Amino acid sequence: MRTGTANLPLHYGRAPRWLFGRMTRLAGEIASVVVEEHGTEEMLCRLSDPFWFQSFGCVLGFDWHSSGLTTTACGALKEGLRERQEELGLFVAGGREQHPGARLRR
Repeated sequence: MRTGTANLPLHYGRAPRWLFGRMTRLAGEIASVVVEEHGTEEMLCRLSDPFWFQSFGCVLGFDWHSSGLTTTACGALKEGLRERQEELGLFVAGGREQHPGARLRR
C-alpha cells in the first residue's frame, strides 16, 4: 500500500482553450483504445484508481499538482467521448457547467 501526502495548491480559472482542445482529443483516443483492447469495465477500473487517474491527467497535459485536475480531466474525457459513447458503452455524465463547445440539449 502506498501512503504519503501531496500538497495540491488551489488554482483558479480554466485550462487554456488550446490545451483543453488537445486534452479532449487525447482523452477520447486513450479511452477508445483502452475500451477496445480491454473492455469498458477495465476502463472504469482504471478511472477509479487514483494513481492511474492522476497519471491520466498528466498525460493529457494538465499540471501534476493542480487542484483542478479531476474536473478538467473528466471534462476532457466527457467531450472526447461525446461522439463515440454509444459504440464504446462508456458515458460520462454531469459536470460543473456547460462547456462552450458542447451541444445544448433541450
